[in-house]
Amino acid sequence: MAQIKEWLGITAHDNLPARVEQAMIDQQNTSEQLIGWIQLGVVLTFGTVYAISPKTFHPDATFAPVPYVLSLYFLFTVFRLVLSYRMRLTGWMIGLSIVADILLLFGTIFSFHLQYMQPPSFYLKAPTVLYIFIFIALRALRFEARYILLSGLAAVVGWGFMVGYVVYADDMHNMVTRDYVHYLTSNSVLIGAEFDKMMSIILVSLILGLAIVRARSLLVQAVSQTQAAQSLSRFFSQDLANQIKSSECDAAIGDVVSREASVLNVDIRGFTPLTKRSTPEEQIALITQYHARIVPVISAYNGHVDKFTGDGIMAYFGVLAESDSHGADALRAMEEIIKASDRWNVERVAEGLDPVVIHASCASGPIVFGVIGEEHRLEYTVIGDAANVSAKMEKQTKSEGVRAIATRETLEYAVKQGYTNAQARWELRPNRCVAGVDQPMDIIVLKE
Repeated sequence: MAQIKEWLGITAHDNLPARVEQAMIDQQNTSEQLIGWIQLGVVLTFGTVYAISPKTFHPDATFAPVPYVLSLYFLFTVFRLVLSYRMRLTGWMIGLSIVADILLLFGTIFSFHLQYMQPPSFYLKAPTVLYIFIFIALRALRFEARYILLSGLAAVVGWGFMVGYVVYADDMHNMVTRDYVHYLTSNSVLIGAEFDKMMSIILVSLILGLAIVRARSLLVQAVSQTQAAQSLSRFFSQDLANQIKSSECDAAIGDVVSREASVLNVDIRGFTPLTKRSTPEEQIALITQYHARIVPVISAYNGHVDKFTGDGIMAYFGVLAESDSHGADALRAMEEIIKASDRWNVERVAEGLDPVVIHASCASGPIVFGVIGEEHRLEYTVIGDAANVSAKMEKQTKSEGVRAIATRETLEYAVKQGYTNAQARWELRPNRCVAGVDQPMDIIVLKE
């Protein structure tokens, strides 16, 4: 029973987070607004057609209810539409509006025999009854089967009363017939035909309701996955998140690609002593401000942050996709990072705070990008000499007395990729011994 109520949209999905439930509620509120606009379009279309079409009822007829009913329904639709924008419509309000839709439609149909001065059975032949399927179908936009079934039930009960009134008003018992031809060519009533109409309404409602139950299940999964993807994308670079979402198959251990790329490491020099003089809140504020200034610079030059390690940032250029500018992008990003840190220190000094020394290191070359871990805990990572050398070169900035350092290979890549005026900005220092690297290497340092 609980599952049936859940499928019908009567109860919430207990296994869904509140944010997912709220996302679904927002979608339903939007759907209710869409329903209102469509209904407004229907009533305006019907009113326009009625206004421009020639009137075929008897000229002596003194009662023409259609304009009044359409005006009433127009006002009701506008009121409901405005209300849907001002507040979330509750279940009873939506149910009441559904019943009002049916009453107004059937009220219009009922008035036809008065307007055309015919017996009550006359209105049973009105094709206007087909509009009921529009009202039922509109409720599918909310992805809640209960409102579809309510529309169908209200329509069947309403049409049942319409047929019952015809039979009740037939004092002479000469309107009901079993002759199909006579039924089609007169105002007589064929009970089987009216039963067919009601069965059609019931079956359409049930089929749409079943379709919505299945669609709602898919909607729940889609909303859940979308919310999860949006949350997870905050833990990855946007490009990596998009790559994961658009992949034709799930990530698996062993999925790797090899290409040439540049790996950048950024760090705060003396971060540990700096934090000893501050509160936990000040430490988090410092890291937050640091990330807010450095990460946008990396992104601006086509870089992607791989991970945060305390005060360290590891980023790569040309890893997610082949790049013909990864080296040049990395050097430009390093230059801008130093400028951004200088601007930040101006602000900090003005606030009476200690300046922060940010340093960066970069290496380029062949890398392997792939998935590691175990079945229940996977991670994308970059493996290769470029990643290792970049990480080990961080401390070299202090011994070199600079804030930005890169390998000679990075400069060679950059120059081939259109990086100009390198000698004016970078100084070559050959045969440097870098801790953790077996052989001496040529490095470049940013001039300041």
